[in-house]
Amino acid sequence: MEITTQVLLWAFGLAFILGVVATKTSFCTMGAVSDIINIGNTGRMRAWLFAMGLAILGVSCLSLLGYVDMSWTASNDTANPPYRAPLFAWPRHLLGGVIFGVGMTIASGCGNKTLIRIGGGNLKSVVVLLVMGVASYLMIFTNFSYDYFIGWMEPAFINLSQYGVADQGVNTIISTLGGFDSDRSLMVTAGVIGGGFVLWAFLSKDFTASFDHWLSGLVVAVVIVAAWWVTTGTLGVELLDEVEMMDERPFAVGAQSFTFVQPSAHLLRWIETGFSSQMITFALCAAAGVLSGAFVYSLVTKQFRVEWFYNVKDFVVHVIGGFLMGVGGVLAMGCTVGQAISGVSTLALGSFLTFASIVFGSALTMKIQYYGMVYEDESNILKALVSSLVDMHLLPEKLRQLQKV
Repeated sequence: MEITTQVLLWAFGLAFILGVVATKTSFCTMGAVSDIINIGNTGRMRAWLFAMGLAILGVSCLSLLGYVDMSWTASNDTANPPYRAPLFAWPRHLLGGVIFGVGMTIASGCGNKTLIRIGGGNLKSVVVLLVMGVASYLMIFTNFSYDYFIGWMEPAFINLSQYGVADQGVNTIISTLGGFDSDRSLMVTAGVIGGGFVLWAFLSKDFTASFDHWLSGLVVAVVIVAAWWVTTGTLGVELLDEVEMMDERPFAVGAQSFTFVQPSAHLLRWIETGFSSQMITFALCAAAGVLSGAFVYSLVTKQFRVEWFYNVKDFVVHVIGGFLMGVGGVLAMGCTVGQAISGVSTLALGSFLTFASIVFGSALTMKIQYYGMVYEDESNILKALVSSLVDMHLLPEKLRQLQKV
């Protein structure tokens, strides 16, 4: 079997497991934010950070043992995307994360959740996926991204190599600026951050009392780490060697784990190219795996339900949300899984910033929606926005426009 085929099958198989478990446990990053904002329950957020922490520890251990080569993630030539690139494009992570957070909230879920909902029979999510695909296609395959975002952002990018820092891994920055041994810095950094996330998860019964939270966090972390092992380990090296001998290089090969905005663009590109084998990517196979896993689980448990839009407003809102997810996900170089777990597992500084920005964008949107529902005719977007920012302690209380709810 060709190495390329083996890697693609690994992507599908691991993602299939992810689809089954995420459906069974209701693992949802938007839901994690919603639970905190609306009912004060931190269980799913702790499961999310539990997955992050385990992924950090897993990738770091494999790296120290020589089973993966995470230095690949610092170059455009060997990574998709280059999470640890020395060019720290902080405006991309900040704005892209906020846009994605807003989009996933009004579209009823992130890219991964969209695929899971499709697998469960939700036709609204099919529309979201296609619209997200159009937006991400524009961002990846046209000049849209540069013309509307990167062009004016570039002057603010920070080139860490000017300071002698090889990449934006938090451990690399600490090692270089502090003059510490690189392996020791990796162990300490991974232990503190990864271990801290895991510890935080166990500090509340919101997490520990639910087997589903344990299971979802563990499985998500395992499949993320396994994907890195596949693409940057021995198989990944063999794949790059095989690609070098091909007449046509497959698209988006190299170091990568799971991300769920790219696949929607790859799907449209695959169709556009007449179903070219060059466009059957790791990300596309992973998306197919998640959808298939969710579909099988939904059928077996008799949870498969066909859903459609309630009205025109519901349709328009989901279309806007899908478009924002496509734009924000590509701009931030990843989504709730792509950056906030896969990227974070590499200890890339930009991934942590994206994670925080997504949570902020989602939480702010939920608060605005809540004020709109409670006050209806008394509220408008500006009043709800200002009051939400006051609730989040980002504006002084005297500026509040609506009574706190």
